[in-house]
Amino acid sequence: MRTPRAVAVVAEGRRVLVIKRYLRKESAEDCVKCADDGRKGPGCPGHHYAVLPGGHVEDGESGEEAALRELREETTLEARIDRLLWRGRHHGRPVGYYLMRDVRGSAELSGPEAHAHGPENSFELLWAPPDAFGELNLYPPDIREPLSRLLMD
Repeated sequence: MRTPRAVAVVAEGRRVLVIKRYLRKESAEDCVKCADDGRKGPGCPGHHYAVLPGGHVEDGESGEEAALRELREETTLEARIDRLLWRGRHHGRPVGYYLMRDVRGSAELSGPEAHAHGPENSFELLWAPPDAFGELNLYPPDIREPLSRLLMD
């Protein structure tokens, strides 16, 4: 079984915190986005997309614990879990999406993302309304509609 992911959904009014990405690898074989697109060959063209803060669930860790840890590591924000919103798949891995509440701090890029940030692998935190999900290429695409509904309620 593939390592599960946990994702933190941080809503502020009708906006959600996302990590805007640009990723380009030396070859398409080394790039998970190229693999998703079915691209093969030596060159990766580079990919612009956005994701919600999150990452893999470590051994002995619950999905809730992983979502809180990843949120803190990637954004410096502290929060509590409100509830599990839904489950899905991300690059073929099972994923749980957790709504955050009592969010404290100011969102600042940190952790491995801050250290890896550069021209071929960039990370930018931003607050996105639902009408920007398409333009940002929010990934995975199947979260756009339920996330839009959540923000509009």
